[in-house]
Parts: sequence; C-alpha cells; structure tokens
Amino acid sequence: MTDSQTSAAQPWYRDLAVYREARVWQIFGFGIISGFPWVLIGSMLSAWLQEEGLSRGSIGLFGIVFVAYSINALWSPLVDRFQLPLLHRWLGARRSWIVLCLSGLAFATFFMSTLDVQSNLYWIAVAAVAISFFSATQDVAIDAFRIESFAANESRLQSAGAAMATAGWWTGYSGLGAIPFYLVDGVTYSWQDAYWVLLGVLAVQLLFVIMFAESKRYHAIAPVRVKGFRWWAWVQQTFVAPVVEFFTRNGWQLATALLTFVFVFKLGEAFLGRMSIVFYKEIGFTNDQIATYSKVITWWVTIVFAVLGSIVNIRIGIVRGLLIGGAAMAASNLLFAWIALVGADTDLLLAAVLIDGFTSAWSTVAFVAFISLLCNRTFTASQYALLASLGNLGRTLLSSYSGFVVDWLDGNWSLFFILTSVMVIPGLLILLALRKRLSELEANYHRHQEAD
Repeated sequence: MTDSQTSAAQPWYRDLAVYREARVWQIFGFGIISGFPWVLIGSMLSAWLQEEGLSRGSIGLFGIVFVAYSINALWSPLVDRFQLPLLHRWLGARRSWIVLCLSGLAFATFFMSTLDVQSNLYWIAVAAVAISFFSATQDVAIDAFRIESFAANESRLQSAGAAMATAGWWTGYSGLGAIPFYLVDGVTYSWQDAYWVLLGVLAVQLLFVIMFAESKRYHAIAPVRVKGFRWWAWVQQTFVAPVVEFFTRNGWQLATALLTFVFVFKLGEAFLGRMSIVFYKEIGFTNDQIATYSKVITWWVTIVFAVLGSIVNIRIGIVRGLLIGGAAMAASNLLFAWIALVGADTDLLLAAVLIDGFTSAWSTVAFVAFISLLCNRTFTASQYALLASLGNLGRTLLSSYSGFVVDWLDGNWSLFFILTSVMVIPGLLILLALRKRLSELEANYHRHQEAD
C-alpha cells in the first residue's frame, strides 16, 4: 500500500501529526531564509525603482539579476562536495555554506543601503547581482538540507517538509516583505532606511542557522580534499555524473519531457509576479495597501494552503495535485485582468490575493515535492539544483522582458494578465501527456520507500 493509500484509509486530521516533528519546523525556518532575499531584489527594489521614475522595461530588466537562481546548478556540486575551511568543522556541510552566503548577503544589503538610484544605478545593479548570487548559492545548501533531514522511507515527512519549505519561503518573502512597504512613506523613512532595517533581519537569520544542528545520516557524497585527487575524475563525478544518472534512470525521452515541464510550468506566474508591484502602483494602490493585501494577507493564505495542499497531495498524488494546481493558477491570473479594468478596488484586490495565494501555494507544494521525488539521493544538491534552475529560468530570465510586453500591449494590463493565463497551458498539456508514466514513477517511488 502506498503512502497516499495509507493516508486515504485514515481520518484527514491524522495527517497533521507530521507537523509535530521538530525537523519540519526547522525546515520552515530555513524556508524563511530562502525567501527573504527576494524581497531585497524583488518587490522592494521594483517599488523603489518605480518611484524614482524608471520605465517598465527597465524595471523588468532588473529581473535578469535573478538568473543566478537559474544557473546555480553550475556550482551546486561545489556545495555538495567542497568543505569550507574552519566553517565545515564548526557547522557541518550544509550550514557552513548557508552562513557564508548569509554573510555575503549582509554585506551586499549594507552596500545597497548607501546608494542612490539617480546617481548609483549601476552599483545598485551590482549589489543586486551579488545578493542574487549569494541567495542562489544558499538555496542549494538549504534544499539539500531539507531533503537530507528525512530518511528515504519518510515520504510523509518529505511532503510535510516541502509544504513547510513553501510556507517558510512565503513568510520570508511576503511576511517580512511587508516591512519596507509599511516603513517607507517617502518623507520620514526612505528605501535606503528600509534596507538598514532588513540588514537586522539577516543578522537574526544568521543566529538561527548557528543554533540548529544538521543531520549527518543521509549525506552520502564524499567530500573534496584539496590535495591528492585527480581533477578530471572529480569534474566527471561532480558535474557529469548527476546529469548522466538522471537521463540514464529515466530514459532520454522522459527525462527531456520532465525538464521541459519543469521549465514552462511556472512561466505565466513569473510574468505576473515580475510586474505585480509596478501594476499595483500604476493602478493607484498605496504602499500600505500593497503591504497589507499583497504581502501580509498573501503570506497567511499561502501558509494555510501550503499545509492543506500537502495533505491533499498525499491523498490524491503529486501528479493530480500538479494538474489541479496548474489549472487553478491559470484561472486566478484572470482576476488581475479584472482589477485592471475596474481600478484600485481593495475588495477586488482582496479576492485576487486570496485566490492567487491559494493556487500558488497548492501548485508550489506539488511542484517542490515533484522535483524532490525526481532526485537520486546520491546527487541530492546537484540534481535538485538542476531541476530548480530550469524552473527558475522561465521565472527569471524570460520574465525580465515582462515590462516590454506591457509596453508592447500599449499598457493594456488586462490583456497582459490574460496572456499570463495562456502561458500555463503548455505545461498542463505536457503533464497530461505524461500523466500515466509519471503516476508509475510515483508508485515506484513509494514501493521503494516501503522496501527501505
């Protein structure tokens, strides 16, 4: 009997027992750390640039800094195999990298707080690239930490961990992301002041990482030793082996289809997200309204439905969860098209963020669980980073042109949001075409867990 069948045979509220596990809440904390840097170079930076008069296209192009999340697979093997001097002995394989990256984030954030948009736009871009690089690198370590926190036969905890990682990410992005919008009024406090405040948040996160120990039970890869090994053999094992294993295990046709699905699934959501803050401000919403509706309310909605989504996905399976979440995600984007026609209506904005938070949480939990399921535990960080990088490529590089798309549509925001709904369809078609093979893959995964 599979995990989903076992869950279906018992009352739904018993599925909540997994959230009494301390490891799950530890993953929640690391999820906050993962989502927080997106505030620094995402919504916060977009609002700052919009208030300084930059064009939609220029603001959209700043999204290119997120490309680090799409290519972090290139250096993810180093996170898997390289032991940082001193820090590794003190903190372990994963936390040592997270502490190093948090320190880099703190320095780049401090630098950002000293800059002015009109005279230092180039250096703001440089600081944003640095934040993106350190954040993308720590995500490799955080994702590996999450997966390795649970044994191979703890699929229910893996699903709960995926939910709490999502809930934590949105807490870092939306919950903590509301702080600068409430703080900045353009008179007493500036965006530079807000970066100072968020520097303190990074300091708290650094203490959190130092406090908790990491599991050493499931880290299967031998570390790199600086002396006494052959570089070519290391390159093959570190960079080539994870990719070869993925294609060998799945076959090139299924592997290619899986990678294509991962690439396109979140594309429409990314185009909407990249321009959402610019849209809110152009349509007439204030910083306080953006903080309340787009950040705080979205935060809680996402947390609640991330947990519920994980329970439902356990019962109906990850593939069905992806189909339902993707279809709902496409439909929810149409609500923003309605706002574009009506104007700055807070009641309609409330409805939009509630439904969008629900669909985003559902689809993200299923998506995280899906790509976690595809990973071989021997190459945890490398393969997860590869899959996550492909998903982020559409969300970062392609969506950076979203501002130009709005301009191409002559500022027709309603038509733009309709287009983002259409972008979801290709991913759903791929998922439908592969649903039988993916269901078999999921069933085999559960059988292997029972054998363990």
